[in-house]
Amino acid sequence: MSYIVDFKNVSTVGLETSPAAEALAGLRANEARYFMNKYKHEFAVVPASESQETLDYVNRVLKEERNIEFAAKPLETSIFQVDNIRWAFVFYEDGLGINVLYTVDDPKKRAVGFKLSEGMEVPAELGKFKFARQKSKLAGTIRGSFFVIKGEYEVG
Repeated sequence: MSYIVDFKNVSTVGLETSPAAEALAGLRANEARYFMNKYKHEFAVVPASESQETLDYVNRVLKEERNIEFAAKPLETSIFQVDNIRWAFVFYEDGLGINVLYTVDDPKKRAVGFKLSEGMEVPAELGKFKFARQKSKLAGTIRGSFFVIKGEYEVG
């Protein structure tokens, strides 16, 4: 069952099992605010247990591009297209948020982004990445990094 993320009243719905539930909820709400402000798109998430195809897609991109496999449990996903960009998100129990930005018509604008919830340690799988800090009213201090996607990936 999908849940539309409310960025005005931040809620931990769907994230209750995370030790970083409050910070992760802020991170998720920050994403929802971005998509509403930039694209007028409501950000909806579904439980990871109901979105294996999205998980497989994100995991394939991570594995084939950088040989990354996360030990953390995925809690929620989101997948949608706005304009010419397909977005896929996975929110993990440890507080990590991942997004795959994949332009449909421009292979030069494709990337995987990593965002760490406030207070979260850098996962061992991302130890080689440098993280920049970003302040957010909803999420506190977010640390983020990314890499450019070189291959071609279709969902499914």
